[in-house]
Parts: sequence; C-alpha cells; structure tokens
Amino acid sequence: MPNIQEIATYAQDNAEKLGIKKFDIYGSIVDETSVQVDQGEPKQVKASNRSGVTVRVWNEDNTIGITSTTDVDHQGLELALKTAYEASFFGVKEHVPDFSPEATVPLANALDDKAPQAPVSELIERLLGAEKELLATHPAIKGVPYNGLAQRDIDRFYLNSDGALRKDSLSVSSIYLYSKTEEEGKKPRSAGAYRINRRLESLDIDGCIQETAEKTISHLHYEKIKTGKYQVVFSPEAFLSLLGAFSNLFNAQNILDKQSLSTPDDLGKQIASPLLSLYDDALHPANVGAETFDGEGTPTRQVKLIENGVLTSFLHSAGTAKRLNAQPTGNASIGAKVSVSPNFYHLFAAGDSEQELSLATAENVILIDDLHALHAGVKSLQGSFSLPFDGWLINKGERISIESATVAGDFLELLQSIIYVEKEVELTPAGVAPRIWVDGLSITGE
Repeated sequence: MPNIQEIATYAQDNAEKLGIKKFDIYGSIVDETSVQVDQGEPKQVKASNRSGVTVRVWNEDNTIGITSTTDVDHQGLELALKTAYEASFFGVKEHVPDFSPEATVPLANALDDKAPQAPVSELIERLLGAEKELLATHPAIKGVPYNGLAQRDIDRFYLNSDGALRKDSLSVSSIYLYSKTEEEGKKPRSAGAYRINRRLESLDIDGCIQETAEKTISHLHYEKIKTGKYQVVFSPEAFLSLLGAFSNLFNAQNILDKQSLSTPDDLGKQIASPLLSLYDDALHPANVGAETFDGEGTPTRQVKLIENGVLTSFLHSAGTAKRLNAQPTGNASIGAKVSVSPNFYHLFAAGDSEQELSLATAENVILIDDLHALHAGVKSLQGSFSLPFDGWLINKGERISIESATVAGDFLELLQSIIYVEKEVELTPAGVAPRIWVDGLSITGE
C-alpha cells in the first residue's frame, strides 16, 4: 500500500501527463480488526485493510468531474484522474464546487497518534472475559447477543494541485456489550453500553461491563405507565441521537436545498431555552476519532451553533459558505455531491440555572435512556417525532422500569421547553452532553 506522499507524487505525475491543471483528492486507509463472541466461544473474527480515494478534476471550462476508486497505485490514480476529467464535461454549470479557500492554511496540530495493534488472540480473550463477567452479574442475564471489540488504524489525507497536502493518523479501540435476560413469565429485557479510547490498554472494559449489568438488571422489574404529559429527563445519548435526527437545523446545505427547519434569516433567533448551549467541536479533547480537516481540506474547528438558546451559526462547506457569505467550518464531505455533516457535539449548560433539579428528589419523572426507530419515527422536515424508548419512571430516586412506551412531540417546542441542563457531561458516540430536563412531553403507555 503506497503512503500518502507517494500517492501525492503519483497524482501530480499523472495530472501532468494527462494535461490536467486543477484537481484534488481526498482519501483514507483503514486497517481494522474486530471480534465477536457467543456463550464462551469466538463467533466471528474480521480483519480488513480498506483504502479509497475520491478524485475531483476541473476542466478548462471550470466544470467538475468526480470519481472514486479503491486502487491507489500509479495506474489506479491515472485511470481515476482520466475518468474524472472525461466526466467533467457533463458536470453541473451552477454552483460548481471549488477548492476551499482554507485548504492550504497550516494546521495547528495534525494528528499522529498510532498505537500498536494487539493480536487477535488477545482481543478474543478480553471479550470472552467481559462476556463471562457480565453473565455472572445476575442469574437472569442469559446471554450477550450483541458484542464486539475492535481496533483500527486510520490514515486520512487531502491534497490538491495548489500544493495542499494534509494527513491525519490515529488509532481507535472500542467495545460494545448488549445483554439480554430470560425469566419465566416475564418479557426478555435488554440493555447495552459502549466505550472508546485511542489505546486498547486504556479501554474501560470494566466500566462497560458494569454499566451494561446495572442497566439490564434495573429493567427486570417493569410496570406499565399511564398515558399523559410528563416531565422527561433525556440521557446524554438519547438527547444527542434526537438532536442528530434534526441536524438539518444547522446544516447549510439542507438550508440552501430548502430541506431544513431553519432559513438563512434564523441566525440570531432564540430557538431553544437560554439554559442550553451547543457547539460542534471536532477537536474536543474527548473526541477519540478527531479529524483536523474535512473532505475539502478545510481545518476543523469549534463552531458555536447555539449560545444561550440563540442560533448563532450553521455548518458549512466551502460552497455553502460562499453562497451564504460565511466562512467554511470544516464539516464537508466530498462525493458525487459535497455534503455537510456535524463532527462532534459538545452540549452544555449555559450560565447558572435558577433551580437545581435532581433525580434523587424528583417525583413522577421519566428518564429516557435510549430512543428507538429514529429512521421511522422522525419527520425531520416537519419537526415532529414519535419514538419508542427504554427508560424508567423515577420517584425520589427509586427507578421502576417502563414496560413499553413512546415519547412524542415537536423538536423546536422541545428545545424551548428545556427547564434544566445538568452540569456533568458524559461521552457518547455523537459527542459529550449532560442529562436534559424537559417539561410537559407526551408519553403514550400501553
């Protein structure tokens, strides 16, 4: 597999040979090993080495052609450049993508943090140990049907004909455990937990086992709840998954395509409770899979989306920034079309709240731990949602698992109905956030 510098040389040589003056390439090389186990035996071992590049070429008329390839040697890049050049004559004439104005801006801190990969036998041994320990925590836990321990090395790069050349290298290890109970005369109950770290030896496997066990055991004694309006507390993961389902709010490409709950005029508008602030921060210290540049080579940064409830910024590519007279934010991905997406959410309490709320003293409050069926229960252009969830009814610290229920509402109304944002944040796959308290949400019980 050629290294990044060799790929850059191949690209430059082939571009000169083909008479191509303007091009850019974004690519990644991922070396991954993952294992799964089942009832004390290895179930699946996967190892892969994947590489891929997206090549964009502009012709003399400044229209663009795009192609992708997994073949990053000299011949593969020559064919990709040639194909993209031929495709450029059929490219769009309006809003043609261009190089990011920040593609050659020096990066403050490029990532170079590779850890040695452990042998597969060690991964299997660690995961078998975790499964055994989890099964031993309670006689009702009969299996861990979904589990995985993975380690991956990731190299990402961007280069263009103006001399930009960027590279990130890092390692990531992760574990996922999801256990299931079986008790006579009772419905099966389940729960899961997830941990991630740069290094396998620093991965909090014990914490993952403990959280999975505690959640699963807490669901054993469940009851039906009455339909009605409740004060609801969202776990960090549940709230960020709901926020992600409505991320068109901040997405400049969605806004320009009129596929968003926001318009360009909404900047400066109060869209949430003043207690809430939300940043997109790819370089947050807790972001294990950090990226220092996006698909267009723009450096990533902290983007203040909501400050004290006020919508202050959108997420931009170079193209959307140009059309909306803003700066690129480092949130672009290149492909057949340039798309925009969040990197890593940082949600936190803005200022001091007038009241301190606690699950230890709250009465008749619902704690939502995990939302399901987001693909089906969210109408992202209408702002409405109706979603089944896992959670508990809480009375003065006592938790009673909810047999089955759905939560429904309007997302923009929910943001305005936030009555408390806790101080302590937790790491989730989508970012860091605290628990969020919302007043008067509709809950439908059985």
